[in-house]
Amino acid sequence: MRTEDLLAAIATGLWRWDSVSGAVSYDAEAARLVGLPAEPVTLPEAAARACFHPADWLEIKAIVDLAVAEGTLAEARLRIVDEKGTVLRTVRTRSRPIARGGSEDGYYLLGTLQEVPDPLPGTSAAGPPVTGDWRRNREAFLLDAGRALAEAMSTAEVLRVAAGLSMPGFSPEGLAVFGVQGERISVIGHHGPRPGADHPFHDIALGTDYPAAEVVRTGRAVYLPTPEEYRGRFPAAWSLGRPRKRRSWAFLPLIVAGRTIGAWMAGFAHPVSFSPDERSVLTTIARMLAQALSRTALQETERELADGLQRSMLPASKPDIPGLTVAARYVPTGGGLQVGGDWYDVIGLPSGRTALVIGDVQGHDVHAAGIMGQLRIAVRAYASEGHHPDAVLSRASRFLAGLSALDGPDGPDGRYGPRFATCLYMEVDPVAGTLDIARAGHPDPAVRLADGTMMIRPTAGGLPLGIDPDTDYPTTRVVLEPGETLLMCTDGLIETGGHDLETGWDRIRKVFERPATLTDDPGALPSHGLGSDDLEALADSLVQAVHGPPSHHTTGPLADRREDDIALLLIRREAEVCLVGPGSAPVRRTAVTVAQAEPERIAGTRQQLRDMLHDWADPDQVESAVLMLSELVTNVLVHTDGDALLVAEVSGRHGSRRLRLDVADSSDELPHRRRPGELASSGRGLLLLEMLADNWGVDPRGDGKCIWYELYEASPNARPDPAADGSAPRA
Repeated sequence: MRTEDLLAAIATGLWRWDSVSGAVSYDAEAARLVGLPAEPVTLPEAAARACFHPADWLEIKAIVDLAVAEGTLAEARLRIVDEKGTVLRTVRTRSRPIARGGSEDGYYLLGTLQEVPDPLPGTSAAGPPVTGDWRRNREAFLLDAGRALAEAMSTAEVLRVAAGLSMPGFSPEGLAVFGVQGERISVIGHHGPRPGADHPFHDIALGTDYPAAEVVRTGRAVYLPTPEEYRGRFPAAWSLGRPRKRRSWAFLPLIVAGRTIGAWMAGFAHPVSFSPDERSVLTTIARMLAQALSRTALQETERELADGLQRSMLPASKPDIPGLTVAARYVPTGGGLQVGGDWYDVIGLPSGRTALVIGDVQGHDVHAAGIMGQLRIAVRAYASEGHHPDAVLSRASRFLAGLSALDGPDGPDGRYGPRFATCLYMEVDPVAGTLDIARAGHPDPAVRLADGTMMIRPTAGGLPLGIDPDTDYPTTRVVLEPGETLLMCTDGLIETGGHDLETGWDRIRKVFERPATLTDDPGALPSHGLGSDDLEALADSLVQAVHGPPSHHTTGPLADRREDDIALLLIRREAEVCLVGPGSAPVRRTAVTVAQAEPERIAGTRQQLRDMLHDWADPDQVESAVLMLSELVTNVLVHTDGDALLVAEVSGRHGSRRLRLDVADSSDELPHRRRPGELASSGRGLLLLEMLADNWGVDPRGDGKCIWYELYEASPNARPDPAADGSAPRA
């Protein structure tokens, strides 16, 4: 006799569901029970679903998913309805998932159907209801738990979330999470009684007769609804642990990508039958907990790797340069391994001077970090040989170009191509305060003057390293006066947050200038007693302005991006004692050289003068000063064969200050007054000085001459006494 005939004799039908095709097959008895003609039939999933109450279909789907995960039987009660939704009968189904031959993902679900009598009035069917508040509470709980676990950023946070889980209808009295290390498992987090390393199962071998160990070995959950079942299945564990205060236990595997990474235990102070709904909740929580633990463990490993790699590539200790205070920061802010190509270094030179270098290799990945490490070592080696800044960068560019040639157009493995790097190299003479700077495509440095004003120091430069191995890198000499602070940084400090160079420097200016001002009064004197702690605080403030909470209120005009690294170096030349006398204000000074071959730098000198006069009372005077500057420097480049050396100085207190600007050249020929016609294109330089300057003159020198002019912030009648600052105006 066939099995179908035997089952039909006891009013039991057979059915099968294919998870791949979705087809549902009934034998004759099963078809009759679901309201179809009593003959074998195969239906698509949608047609089979129409035979069941909608709420019951959702219930059986959840139970089947749980059975597939646990490899157990799926059992449920289902209501059969007709086309109008009228309930015809109630059936009970038992089914078991069976893997499809040759398929890793699909399975067959084989089961039986049997009619059961409706419950009598005043009684209820065994097991929890399939609809109602319990399901809604369960769904809300799972949503909240999933959100909390997804937002956890560390293993400790995941464990705190797991310890605070309060499940609907059967809250656990104690929780424990076990991790696997080799052939041992140990408790990595717990909540409830019996904490601490003195617990007998805090750290045990994987082969121990303990529920958590069995779960890890087999990858299947263990449910112990009663103490008797616990004692019967695990007598050794029961005798050692003696968990007398709990009445039920659930041990579930933590599985990620088919690999068991640990186990999760939930203990209950009241009896729990572990119905399909309850097992479904526990299984879902175990899945979410496993994913969260795996994600945070990977992030912590990557973070530790990134920090270790970056620390190995940065100076091991804070540099000590006599006469200078130095502060440095490196902030990895990208995703993934959080390793980029930004770096800085402080190098002792054979001459006794110190070199400061900051750079940025193209890209934000492990390959960029590797190139950065090689380039940093190369720059340090060339500098230690005693080469000048221009030679150091030239050799470094050839070195990087050689690395790119080895990589080829697409890299050795088809993923990495040639890389370039920007770099700013500075040789510091702390005694004289001179800085010899060579720049390879890197942002210019910025200087905060003694009175708190920030100015960007334009420097000559060449292409980024690695693009053209024969590129020259001219050197620019800058003087750092006592009390002044210089900032070197990578573009991450400037452009992060949707900024371009202009708006990024404006944001930095607000922070960079702030520490030097004691009050909001524009005439207030700045502080000259800034110590090393103040420089460290300034470095922190610059980073916070870009990546801290305030940065979200200062986004730029471009698309916001926060994935770039930040490297910065701050150096301050210590102010001398009694730098300024009582009642005096510090001098604001800048010096720039414009070479014959670089007339385009005149635009930069004009911008520097505007930066110096950013708080000047009369904007018209500022424009007059810029016009005269442009005229004097242009005359030097046009009428002489040498370079123009420009020195601008602002002295006095706010509201009554004096601007003096000197333009020196190597020509002995003195300027003379001309009377240009209406169509003449030159000859108006001295006329402009007479009309716009409060005072001007020409000073012959042994190796050339100097043309100068002065502007006073107040009206001519309120000019300060020239003797007060030690210089008298000359006609």
